[in-house]
Amino acid sequence: MSKERKEKIRRGDRRDGIWLRREPAMNQFMAYLYPNRADNEAYINEEIDLRPIENYLAKKNAGLTEDKYTYFHIICAAVVKAFVLRPKMNRFISGNRMYQRKYLSVAFVVKKKFSDRSEEGLAFRKFDETSTIDKLHDSLLEEIHTQRKEGAVDNSTFFMEKLLKLPRWVLRLVMKALFSLDRKGKVPYDLIKDDPNYSSIFLTNLGSIDLNCGYHHLCNWGTCSCFVVIGKRHLAPESHPDGSVTAYPVLNIGVTLDERIADGYYYAKTMKLVKHLLAHPELLELPAGEEVDYLPKDDKRFAAEN
Repeated sequence: MSKERKEKIRRGDRRDGIWLRREPAMNQFMAYLYPNRADNEAYINEEIDLRPIENYLAKKNAGLTEDKYTYFHIICAAVVKAFVLRPKMNRFISGNRMYQRKYLSVAFVVKKKFSDRSEEGLAFRKFDETSTIDKLHDSLLEEIHTQRKEGAVDNSTFFMEKLLKLPRWVLRLVMKALFSLDRKGKVPYDLIKDDPNYSSIFLTNLGSIDLNCGYHHLCNWGTCSCFVVIGKRHLAPESHPDGSVTAYPVLNIGVTLDERIADGYYYAKTMKLVKHLLAHPELLELPAGEEVDYLPKDDKRFAAEN
């Protein structure tokens, strides 16, 4: 049995979240004014300089012939560390209430083979304040290898296949009941234990299929408040004092957030932390819960004054 299921649940709490009873009135009221997650999306797009990451990957992958570290592992580790250090990012709103999630989880889609006919698997992994880039790398690879085994079916796909055998009118009634249970945090655990829509962070690596970064919506089903899209590597121009222009490798990251769980200032500092970690990927070898100094002096002065 998982840790979160063993914990005593207070009245109003959920199996997966603690009800935040003392949030400011505006934050609480927004859950009633704008009740649907998909109606409260804030989209952020950032360009990431890949030079520090590529230098780091060259060192990490030296001597490796398989299961190499990739952009995906680095970006995922940076986002995980940011969520640990910035805990408001790991909140969600359901049933008009705001909750602090009891665990940190990452979900992503696994293409079993790179072909048009290949099926997809849904991967789900949990991390905590002790996680490092190496632990994350091993955990994600284990999940990917499991999903790509012959005949492997993830938990969410298994139940979807079962439900689709029902007559349409029955399935519509079942889904109506499930959405009602979802708002109350009462959906059977075995049904959603690996559901990506119940994760802290849902990632998609479009760069792996040679697509540019783009916006992705949130879903009203589940509790996921953050969707991260990783685009493909490309070159960007860089001007120099002598007037010359060179090109350097970059990729774009698109982040869709539920704007109700925090304010813009909190999101801005979180993105600064993510970019700092990607500019200094060696910091990802530290436990996720270990603080890092990432704010410029001006930002520190502003934070102290406010």
